[in-house]
Amino acid sequence: MRIGILTGGGDAPGLNACIRAAVARAEDLGWEAIGIRRGWAGLLENDCFPLSWPFVEKIVSLGGTVLETSRTNPFKREGDEERIFENFQKIKLDALIAIGGDDTLTVAHKLAQRGLPVVGVPKTMDNDVPLTDYTIGYDTAVNISTEAIDRLHTTAASHRRLMVVEVMGRDAGWVAIASGLAGGAHLILIPEVPYDLEEVAQFLIDRKSRGNTYSLIVVSEAIHPKDGTEPFGYEKREVDAFGHVRLGGVGHIFAELLERKTGMEARATVLGHLIRSGPPTPFDRNLGTHLALKAIDLVQEKKWDHMAALKGTDYTSVNLGDVLSQTKRVPLEFYNRIKLFFR
Repeated sequence: MRIGILTGGGDAPGLNACIRAAVARAEDLGWEAIGIRRGWAGLLENDCFPLSWPFVEKIVSLGGTVLETSRTNPFKREGDEERIFENFQKIKLDALIAIGGDDTLTVAHKLAQRGLPVVGVPKTMDNDVPLTDYTIGYDTAVNISTEAIDRLHTTAASHRRLMVVEVMGRDAGWVAIASGLAGGAHLILIPEVPYDLEEVAQFLIDRKSRGNTYSLIVVSEAIHPKDGTEPFGYEKREVDAFGHVRLGGVGHIFAELLERKTGMEARATVLGHLIRSGPPTPFDRNLGTHLALKAIDLVQEKKWDHMAALKGTDYTSVNLGDVLSQTKRVPLEFYNRIKLFFR
């Protein structure tokens, strides 16, 4: 067997542990492993190189991806889909492991439907891929965000300020919810629950009237008001190959609005790419490792168009079509349950 491995979409801590494990298991089976650079772009451009244990042995603690990545959509430009299949044959691959989030896995599913022998591994710090409990990169993002929130409490308290902390999360507020709850945020706003600016301002005024000298709010980057359909401030921004608006910076806009509404001095901290950079947590290293081992199992079984997944303590597989037909958002009842701590 000669298998290709690619990473697509945004980088996430734990990807290198996943690549390392896939190479180790492939070699153990007597297979060849080929690294595809920059996701689907590498298959379009025939940009690949042999992977071996000496190359990947020490990358388990390394953030990012040694294969590099891009947000390339081979279904956007005429002729690219055919080039994927042509280069797959030129590289003499027998199978492909695609490690990525919703966009990368959508491409993998479409190609599998057209006959490409491909399996998927879920990666995204947003944790919004359905039918798996966790995705590579999420645990690290929550840990880094929580540490930042812990630190920002002290500066907000010292200056008696309103602190708005923005974390990543395009369509899902999992990182905001987990880190905000763990970090003792006074309010958490997520994309799944549109906010009312007047209500938020009044919440802060009421806190101050009760003797609280500062407030810390965690917001997900794609929050939007009740009467809006898009994250405010992003209407004129460019979109990527999958039609996604480039986010980041909503925290500054929100802090300015709240300062005007409440008269409180406000500051914003945008954690941005920091939460998906650097060394992965032990959990993400082990998650990437075991998902890769499961993906190799799927290749052995020729179980194409499936994704490795973690359910409870079991590493299993799910059909990519089933994954992509669902969404994984923070349930309203979950959000309402933790509102107990918004005080």
